[in-house]
Amino acid sequence: MKKLINQPENVVRESLEGMAAAHPDLIQVRFDPTFVYRTGAPVQGKVALISGGGSGHEPMHAGFVGTGMLDAACPGEVFTSPTPDQILEAARQVNGGAGILNIVKNYSGDVMNFEMAAELAHSEGIRVLNILIDDDAAVKDSLYTQGRRGVGTTVLAEKICGAAAEGGYDLSRLAELCRKVNLNGRSMGVALTSCTVPAKGSPTFNLGEGEMEVGIGIHGEPGCQRVPVKSADEIAEMLAISIIEDSAYTRTLREWDADRGEWAEVELTDPPLSAGDSVLAFVNSLGGTPLSELYIIYRKLAQICENKGIKIARNLIGPYMTSLEMQGCSITLLKLDDEMIKLWDAPVFTPALRWGM
Repeated sequence: MKKLINQPENVVRESLEGMAAAHPDLIQVRFDPTFVYRTGAPVQGKVALISGGGSGHEPMHAGFVGTGMLDAACPGEVFTSPTPDQILEAARQVNGGAGILNIVKNYSGDVMNFEMAAELAHSEGIRVLNILIDDDAAVKDSLYTQGRRGVGTTVLAEKICGAAAEGGYDLSRLAELCRKVNLNGRSMGVALTSCTVPAKGSPTFNLGEGEMEVGIGIHGEPGCQRVPVKSADEIAEMLAISIIEDSAYTRTLREWDADRGEWAEVELTDPPLSAGDSVLAFVNSLGGTPLSELYIIYRKLAQICENKGIKIARNLIGPYMTSLEMQGCSITLLKLDDEMIKLWDAPVFTPALRWGM
């Protein structure tokens, strides 16, 4: 293992210390328990957005803290969920009196710990809603989830909902928007190599020299198939067609009712993509894939969408939700409406995403 680190057990803390030193105008970092929050928080009268998850996916989530996106992020250890006390302490720090929306990826540990934190916050009089992101079209169940995993749509939800919160949406309206983004987003990824968790010091999984994993999870979870390595055009087509032709997906999710202080089951169905739709096309590096290769993938994706009668209205290309140094990419297509386009275009100023300021 060759990495630019000191001691494996200090990777997360020292990385966050570096972020704090680099961006003091945007973020502050608190330790014991660890969370990142926007400079100047809380913003009175504004719904606060919190997200989090295991480290190793940078810039997710800490890189998206700032104006027009997240108010706080709770980083766990590498590929390990944040703890309830981290999430609760972040809520206390950024609560501006209008409530908190937690954006939670659908992984068992994340779901459980954000649920516990929501209950604790409610006991202190803080209004909280948890909205799950479960957009991975590759698998419906794995060892790490009940249902589809939360992946690339998380980034898009944080940006769109962050703009809405900045614009004055109340908690219930913001939660409804977040549900809409999740229901209209679908993702799938492919890995060409494994990654190495610093504390382990060896590859997370074994992948043969001529093999690739289709539908890989962001922690190295198995995908839907392992096949011989294919060309960029073939990979783009495998991912894009799987997303576009994914049928309507109905499931029941648990959501925390901020007013009643109890859990409610909500049945949700993803609408399929069809000709005439406008989308945001997100081509994401899993950490080890250079931008030049992502544009090759995007080139083919644009051709496929045009042939299917789907208009790419907006795009995002780059390493935004990574898996350490894994070589590979993911594609996310988010069906857009006028509200989401307006919010996507709204100003944002964070360490990792910024425009319009």
